[in-house]
Amino acid sequence: MSNRVEDILMGEETLFKDITVFNPDFVPENYLHRESQMEALALCIRPALKGGKPVNSVVVGSPATGKTTAIHKIFEMVAKKSQKLATAYVNCQLYNTRFNIFAQIYQQLFGYLPAGTGVPFSKIYGEIMKKLSNEGKALVVALDDVNHLFYRKNANQILYDILRAHEVFPGVRTGVFCVISDIEFRFMLDKNVSSIFIPQEVIFDTYTWQEIKNILDDRVKAGFYPGVLSDEILDEIVDFTNSTGDLRVGIDLLRTTGNFAEADASRNIENKHLERALQDFDSQSLKNTISNLTGDEKGLLKVIVKQEGNPTAGDLYNLLNTTTPLSYASFDRALKKLEFMRIIDTKFTGKGKRGNTRQVMLRFNHEEVERYLDEINQL
Repeated sequence: MSNRVEDILMGEETLFKDITVFNPDFVPENYLHRESQMEALALCIRPALKGGKPVNSVVVGSPATGKTTAIHKIFEMVAKKSQKLATAYVNCQLYNTRFNIFAQIYQQLFGYLPAGTGVPFSKIYGEIMKKLSNEGKALVVALDDVNHLFYRKNANQILYDILRAHEVFPGVRTGVFCVISDIEFRFMLDKNVSSIFIPQEVIFDTYTWQEIKNILDDRVKAGFYPGVLSDEILDEIVDFTNSTGDLRVGIDLLRTTGNFAEADASRNIENKHLERALQDFDSQSLKNTISNLTGDEKGLLKVIVKQEGNPTAGDLYNLLNTTTPLSYASFDRALKKLEFMRIIDTKFTGKGKRGNTRQVMLRFNHEEVERYLDEINQL
């Protein structure tokens, strides 16, 4: 092992006062700029603390607007303040079957997972509801990224199981917080679910430049020693974060620039460390974004990267349909999703029958996007 590598691995000096502040799952004690949303969630929970039924909620917002943190914070506050309400948080990207979701609820109520094999769903479900009934507790379940349950076509059954539990277990009071990051997504509920769901909508708007600055500055003070990061470099990180619309980008850049500075044995973060972090971010972020697209969205992106210049939406639709027949409504949704994910830009040209012809512009290098699409298809 070279001396340089040894220095990096064994060096005891650090710029980080607390590096966990920059972890993706870190929940800040000082939770900024979401007071109205927290109040709305509290109002949904309040009836359950007084012996009533919780109010269902749909928590809507773009990625990295604080939805998940808000859920964790409000559940944490409930646990400290009251014994009348049980809460359970489930990430539906990770757990999206009926059994797995209720196993997660079971774990958060009992403190351990049910047996992995041979246990029927009805037994787990029954034990959850009997515990709530015996202890006189209401239950609120947060289903994060709930759209994944709809993609798997099991959302209606799971919501039915939670919300209509009182029909089998009289007196049990249950509610659901459905968290959605895909703002184009719309619920499609069966009548027997929609008749009882009737949610309050809590909107998490994208953070403004100043809000991003306040939040990142708070992380800097908690995570770095004084003098490590200048105001000028922090502003550059805020500018870049604001351009992506994703707060997680800024938090990750703080951590990465700190790591690069430490590797250089520097006592503070310099512009060269930020430049290296941005180079790393651009390529990895784009690949991650593309990998999370649906099949239709990737198919449309493949057509876009093969075009020279800036094609119109109509031209792209015709080209796509030569290989992948798709309704115009589905095509339009895919196009809007690519724009929402900031992979493309669109511009109305003023041409066409109603002057609404759109020109489509890829924001990234064509060859790079095509390479990532090929790599993802081979996985």
